[in-house]
Amino acid sequence: MSMSLQFHAFAGNPLRPKLPISHDPFSPSAALEALNARILDTTLSSSLSPSFKVLPFRNGKPLASSSTAGSGGSPPIWHLGWIELEDFRGMLGNTGAQLSGESMVYLGLSAEDDAVLWAIDVSAKAPEFGGELELGFVELRTLMVATDWEDLKATGDLAIAGHAKALLEWHNASRFCGHCGEKTVPVEAGRRKKCSNDSCKKRIYPRLDPVVIMLVIDRENDLVLLGKRPKHVYQLWSCLSGFTEPGESLEEAVRRETWEETGIEVGEVVYHSSQPWPVGPSSIPYQLMVGFFAYAKSLEITVDKNELEDAKWYSREDVRKALASAKYKKAQRTAAAKVEQMCKGVDNNNRSLATDFNVESGEDAPIYVPGPYAIAHHLISSWAFSDQM
Repeated sequence: MSMSLQFHAFAGNPLRPKLPISHDPFSPSAALEALNARILDTTLSSSLSPSFKVLPFRNGKPLASSSTAGSGGSPPIWHLGWIELEDFRGMLGNTGAQLSGESMVYLGLSAEDDAVLWAIDVSAKAPEFGGELELGFVELRTLMVATDWEDLKATGDLAIAGHAKALLEWHNASRFCGHCGEKTVPVEAGRRKKCSNDSCKKRIYPRLDPVVIMLVIDRENDLVLLGKRPKHVYQLWSCLSGFTEPGESLEEAVRRETWEETGIEVGEVVYHSSQPWPVGPSSIPYQLMVGFFAYAKSLEITVDKNELEDAKWYSREDVRKALASAKYKKAQRTAAAKVEQMCKGVDNNNRSLATDFNVESGEDAPIYVPGPYAIAHHLISSWAFSDQM
């Protein structure tokens, strides 16, 4: 059956402020001021309220831990590896590095425990977080697959980690002013940057690259067009997608990308939903997937082999078979076990998830489609079960 979620993976961040920043008693600027005061006063205890917690990242991977679930053979449950500020300062001190508020980005205030949450990139500092804590740096994509997508706490943590990764990657990619070439410095607790050149002072804001993703539908014959990307998981078929170009609307991008990749002409384009996607390629690490239904005006497929390995029309029955939830539960269990191994230091080689999916998916289904963590899944399932709503 089609799965109905409150929001897509990486959306629904529970730390998003409910008030405008001008009315927020714990704005980024106020949070940074409090953080700097806490860092400078080494006599302060972590028992003071509010507490400050840090989520370290190494090479784009958040620190995570794993715990065995309850009875019933449920898979392990991963958790973000929050470190109390005082503990983190001690770990960092062992590397000879100094902690400062400017090296961290503000994530928000946790309503769960009134903790002020921060993220930091420790790729160059490399403190040790292992030992009895059983913590490890895990690819965000692995955590994504390992997440129980029906667990609001787990999907909330995934959204926090995605937001933090996007901010840190943006900081790494915007170290110099694009206008004058001088170094940039963080402002507003890492939410913005500005040029350090007094004659420039250009302000720089995080931006998402919009990607259109579309399910192309043949209304007359009740079919959908799915494509297979080169080097992707065996028999994994998904929606078409592509980047918008300057001076182009989203609807125009849908029509152009569909035509370029498959030779199919699209008429009507209908918006479905959108999803932040912080697990794209390293060259484009933070994207916004904008999903559409696109209705075909032609049916003959001409595949651009530079973009797709293949593209085919599939019936509603074919798609429903591909959406059998057992396959995705198996993939989720495999990824969850992998996270547990990595946090225990058993497996740190980060093998390809594609390999795990192939081995663990079990039944020899004719096709597979992306799991419920991807907007493509919900575009496909919305159409597949639209006659049952």
